[in-house]
Amino acid sequence: MTKTATFHDLKDASVFITGGGSGIGAFLTDGLMAQGAKVAFVQRSDATEFTDEMEAKHGVRPLYMNCDITDIERLKTCIHTASKEHGDVTVLVNNAANDKRHETLEVDEEFWDWSQAINLKAYFFACQAVIEGMRKAGGGSIINFTSISYMMGNAGYPAYTTANSGLNGMTRSLAREFGPDRIRVNALAPGWVLTDKQKELWVTPEALEAHLERQCLKDTLAPQDMVDAVSFLASNASRMMTGQSLVVDGGVVVSG
Repeated sequence: MTKTATFHDLKDASVFITGGGSGIGAFLTDGLMAQGAKVAFVQRSDATEFTDEMEAKHGVRPLYMNCDITDIERLKTCIHTASKEHGDVTVLVNNAANDKRHETLEVDEEFWDWSQAINLKAYFFACQAVIEGMRKAGGGSIINFTSISYMMGNAGYPAYTTANSGLNGMTRSLAREFGPDRIRVNALAPGWVLTDKQKELWVTPEALEAHLERQCLKDTLAPQDMVDAVSFLASNASRMMTGQSLVVDGGVVVSG
């Protein structure tokens, strides 16, 4: 993890991250701890070893709670616990998602409901759970991870792209509703970030070459690029930015 900028107002901020123990989420936990934030995160898989690594690196232990975010009551309980331990959550990063590939004609109701539960429903109820604390704190920042996949009209995971598109509508509505409370709500749409999972499952020389051809910038995206964007959206550096979708994809899609 490389800290490319320091956001001084993030020191001691109470941050809650879903899926903060693996993939991009682990980089977010590391990066925001490097900014001095008090980080709590939930993870379905065991993240004890990662938590140990963060304590050794930063001298303070992130608050890790085991949670399947589709269990809404458990998710709410974890947010409440984080608020008791670190103070009211003022930065929420809805990061956890599942882009399992599927074909339209093979989707049944059970799979559809599962996909919406993890990729959309959990995001809404996490937002709902932090609102009162952010109001008491005088404001806050909510960052919803979406994706450029729906903007590109990608096939191969229609339930996932549907949820991604829905996240943008939700982000705009919540930004409008809670703007008077100085609560900012933005979406972050990554391009193809080369995490270990991506490299293991989908990155081939041919696929990567074809994707880089679509990008204006010919460098590959790294998790650090998401850390930098999230840090900006979490901090007062973006204090007058809300209801927006920030695309970080090397220039594949064009918004606006």
